[in-house]
This record gives sequence, C-alpha cells and structure tokens, in this order.
Amino acid sequence: MIPLNYFVIFSAILFSIGMYGVLARRNAILLLLSVELMLNAVNVNFVAFSRYITPHTIVGLMYTIFAMASGAAEIGVGLAIIVTIYRGKQTLNVDEIDMLKW
Repeated sequence: MIPLNYFVIFSAILFSIGMYGVLARRNAILLLLSVELMLNAVNVNFVAFSRYITPHTIVGLMYTIFAMASGAAEIGVGLAIIVTIYRGKQTLNVDEIDMLKW
C-alpha cells in the first residue's frame, strides 16, 4: 500500500503548479486550465484521505464526483464567457479585457 504522504505531496505539487499558472499566465484559457488543475489536486486529496481514514465507505469518492461535476460546469460557463469576450475584443489576454470598467 502506498503511504498517504506520497498522495499529499503529489497533490501539493499539483496544486502549486496550478497556482503558478493562475498567478503567472495572462491567457484566459490557460487560467481556466490552471484552476482545473488545482481542483484536481483537491480531488486527489479527497480520494486519498477517504481511502486511508474510512476505507470501507465511498464518501471521498462521492465528494470527488460532485467536485468534478461542478468543475465541468465551471469550465463550460467560463469557456462560454471567454468566447463571448473574444468575439467582442479579439483578445484572450486578461490584462487587455476591460469591459466591466465604466
């Protein structure tokens, strides 16, 4: 059996890569991909802790399925917003999008 530490370290590395992507990237699509990477790091933690704390229940797996469903909905709405903004501004650079300014 793989120790829990490995999953936590893997999840922390995955979350850190996603956080770097959110902070460093200015492309809106890469921003959404980075958020999804952070969400998947949380899902790894859900499954790992569920397996090690209560191995005979599926509570962690159920949380993961709900998190994946909400992440898919988030990406769908985010992509629709990005396509709408791209049609109006012809750019995906987050710094150049100022549609909400007065």
